[in-house]
Order: sequence, then structure tokens, then C-alpha cells
Amino acid sequence: MLDIAAALHRWSQEGRDFAVATVVEVGGSAPRGPGAAMAVDGDGTVIGSVSGGCVEGVVYELCVQALQDGRTVRERFGYSDEDAFAVGLTCGGVIDVLVTPVRSGAPVVRAALSAADRGEPAALARVVRGPEGLLGRALLVRADGTYEGSLDGRADLDREAAAQARALLDSGRTGSAELAEDGTSCPGGLTLFVESSVPPPRMIVFGAVDFATALVRAGKFLGHHVTVCDARPVFATRARFPEADDLVVDWPHRYLAGTETDARTVLCVLTHDARFDIPLLEEALRLPVAYVGAMGSRRTHEDRNRRLREAGLTDEELARLRSPIGLDLGARTPEETALSIAAEIVAERRGGTGAPLTGSRTPIHHDGGGRTEDGTPSPAAA
Repeated sequence: MLDIAAALHRWSQEGRDFAVATVVEVGGSAPRGPGAAMAVDGDGTVIGSVSGGCVEGVVYELCVQALQDGRTVRERFGYSDEDAFAVGLTCGGVIDVLVTPVRSGAPVVRAALSAADRGEPAALARVVRGPEGLLGRALLVRADGTYEGSLDGRADLDREAAAQARALLDSGRTGSAELAEDGTSCPGGLTLFVESSVPPPRMIVFGAVDFATALVRAGKFLGHHVTVCDARPVFATRARFPEADDLVVDWPHRYLAGTETDARTVLCVLTHDARFDIPLLEEALRLPVAYVGAMGSRRTHEDRNRRLREAGLTDEELARLRSPIGLDLGARTPEETALSIAAEIVAERRGGTGAPLTGSRTPIHHDGGGRTEDGTPSPAAA
């Protein structure tokens, strides 16, 4: 539910009661992943989505029922070969949805929505499988390990649940954790669904050029916190980049060395000038970031690789560089080029091939094969 936290927090501040349906498990091909949510308030207003339209009508009714009887329920939706008109997913996948009423007596959930809306790192852990009386019980776990709420009033179980949730929060992941009822991490007792709310991943665009203007818009569309950095103050202006979160006038390599990055950070080098590119890429390719791409022709790429090898970079480090940057879309304009770059970033993050889906037999929805579960890069593809 934290993916619609801003809207739900507004409802909470207005004193509204509402019910939230959250996708807690996915099997096969499904339009939305774990954490996708839809909410219904007492007036019947709807926000969010759990399936892109396939089962929203039934989920709406479940939310209305939860508001009436105050019960948390878990329902499974799949595809019926026997009855093509049955409610289910036409894509052939299976989703499990947890429907939870959130009333004035749900302080833990409301506190989680407030934290997520403020951009604070926090994890909401809820029981999604186990004894009926515990279904929907919640803990709010913060980055320092403190927590509020309780699953069943037992300190040992709460401590272990908080530790499991914090491990997922530390890596920025949403997922499941198994606990035994005695509080140990043995499967078979309770299943927790943990939603992590972390600050948006960073995209740092180096080079305040026309292509950067379009890429900033694409980065914001993908949910990044976007910074534009250029050593030339005449180009790095708010008038040219009104949608950027941050504008930095500094030498790119010096700024990168001093700023905070992590395993989700995306670095796009559009300077197309060896004076900036070489020292910047020396720094960038040695950082554990998600993506490093650099603009330039194939001749520029070969010359840049030669200079980087002379600077001491290894073949393994150079293999991380996406250059020329972007997928082959035949792009010409800055907007088309930004789309090409954004597509490559998504493919790298999700493990996609970049090939057309028409005629292919690969899965439509990947599990992130281009990157390990904690967001760190897997070995680069050729």
C-alpha cells in the first residue's frame, strides 16, 4: 500500500476510514507486482490498482465488505481455463491480494503512511499467512531498528519480525519473510509481507546539454530524484532545467566523488568531452552503482576506452560502461534519445533483453535478472 502512501496519508489526515487491497504474492505473468495497491474509502472513492483492470471490480467489493465488517481477508485470483468469463487474470498469472480495513484504530498503518509520505525510510510488515486471528497484524520498522505495533503481543516474535523487516528495508526491497510462531526464522509458521519505503533512487546527469533536458523529464517519469551537474554555470540553469530536483555547478568528477550514491543510483554522462568524461568515468566505474552510461559515437567510445585503460581501469570495470548509451531505437531527437536511455536503464534494472516481445518466448515480466535482489549489479551482459 505504500506505493499510494501520499494519497492514503491525505485520507488519513482527513479522518476517513478506508480499506486497502495489496498484492502480496504473484505467480506467473501478472500486470502488477507485490506491493501494488488499491484503496476504497467510505464514500466509494477509488485510488490505485492491483491488476490493471482484470479483477478491480471484485476487489472493490471486497474493500467495501471489509469496511462494513472490519475483517482482513486474503483472496487469490487466477485464470480459469474452464470458464473464460470467470473473474481472474486474462494474462494467465495468479495474484494473492490482502484486503485490510484501516480505521481510526489502526495507528501502525497510519504511522507507516505518514512516514512514507515524508520520504522517511520505513518498512511495514504485515501477517499475510498464519492463524486467522493474526492476519493483517502489523509492525512499523524504522531504519534504526526501532519498531511500533505488535503481531500478537509477544516480544520475541516482534523482535524477530522487526529484524526480518529491517533486513529488507536496508536493501530497499519489498518481499516476504517466513517466521515460526515461536519467533524463529523457520518457515511454516507465519508469512510476513514487508513493504519498504525508501527515498527515490538518484539519477545524476552530467552535462547540461539539450539531450539532458529531455533525459531529466524521462528520469522524473521513472521516479528518480534527478540531479544535473555541469562545470559551466551558463548552461546549468533553472530556466533550462525546471524539472530537475538539483542543479550543481562543479567539475563532474569532483562532485561525484563527494556526493552520496548507492546500488540504485543511475549515472548518465552526456558531456561528450574527454576533459570531463575521463576523470568522471574513472570515478564512476569504480562505484557500486546500478548503471553507468556515456554518450558518444563508436569512435568516441573506442578512444574513451583506450584512455580509461591507460588510466588504470580493468576490463571488468570497463565492461560496466554502457556506451554508446541507450538502446538502438533509431533515435534522432533529444526526446527519442532520452527514451532510448530510459529503456536501457529499465532493461538493466529488470533483466530485460531490449528485444521486441513480438514473436519472442521469453517472459514478459522479469524478476530482475540483470541485478541481484538487493539491487547490486550482476555480471554485465556482453
